[in-house]
Amino acid sequence: MQNKEDSSFPLEIRAISVDDLDWLTDFLAEHWGGTEMVSRGKAHYPDELSGFIAFLDENAVGVITYKIVDNDCEIITLNSLSEGLGVGTALVRQVMAVCSEAKCGRLWAVTTNDNCNALRFYQTRGFILAALHPNAIEKSRQIKPDIPAQGFDNIPIRDEIEIEMRLG
Repeated sequence: MQNKEDSSFPLEIRAISVDDLDWLTDFLAEHWGGTEMVSRGKAHYPDELSGFIAFLDENAVGVITYKIVDNDCEIITLNSLSEGLGVGTALVRQVMAVCSEAKCGRLWAVTTNDNCNALRFYQTRGFILAALHPNAIEKSRQIKPDIPAQGFDNIPIRDEIEIEMRLG
């Protein structure tokens, strides 16, 4: 396994283009169960948002989508297919560069109480826990009924956890 800090690592990141939409739709269906995501009681459609794809040897190994509203940027989806290689970190850094250009004051994301890997990932990259929204998934299931009852490690999916990084 290659060290994620190795500067010779041949990772290429490029913006999602119209040509990527079929791939993105299939990817979202496979990894997220469809193209509709729900956070904080709102539906999002990552295949209609800005984002980046990470490539290793011309193979897609990760994707991030985001939405800028006012002075905030929300990460809607983040996936790395090659953990430990710095794919997720590189994608978040790319969005941070966009945030800098857009003069965003906050980069944030929402995850669920069962997603310990996401909580670990974001916190080790400087994000802090910003809010706990108990039982928020009940409201999300009204929008997207197919959100499973059980998540990672068979933990019941109930709560949303908001994580953020203050910018500027």
